[in-house]
Amino acid sequence: MELSETPIKGLLILKPQIFKDDRGCFFESYNENTFRMLGIMEAFVQDNQSVSQKGVIRGLHFQKPPFAQAKLVRVIKGAALDVAVDIRKGSPTYGQHFSVLLTGENNFQFFLPVGFAHGFAALEDDTIFSYKCSNFYDKNSEGSIIYNDSILNIDWQTENPIVNDKDGEALSFVDFVSPF
Repeated sequence: MELSETPIKGLLILKPQIFKDDRGCFFESYNENTFRMLGIMEAFVQDNQSVSQKGVIRGLHFQKPPFAQAKLVRVIKGAALDVAVDIRKGSPTYGQHFSVLLTGENNFQFFLPVGFAHGFAALEDDTIFSYKCSNFYDKNSEGSIIYNDSILNIDWQTENPIVNDKDGEALSFVDFVSPF
């Protein structure tokens, strides 16, 4: 597993070693010992998966303490632009975002520690997105920031975004008060 740091402290891109032959390929997507050797100590307790059509944007979501979640995300099939926004008060990169292209072909994984809002845009139909979470989902602890906030100015790389009502009515960044 190859680890790449990003310009925002704590956000990591992981590239698995892929073994290919005429039958297809194999790779280890998660091994607790390997992740600990790379410095990722979170214990993941819940796996989630979504299927999205091209143009769907999900996010920007987070869970408030005490149900805050670190996430390890990847695309199993299709392609997604994955976005993390630093919402850690006192962080030198507070309010900044970073994005990475995750695909079923590159098999990259993106690690987001606690203190980030997260979202993605599906760039292909039937994109299967997988999340490992370090804490259990709690409906009363969910929060969100509107995906098209003018201050964040995220280029989602999609022309006609499809969002649900909840995501379309989320808080603007200027009205957001971070719990982190």
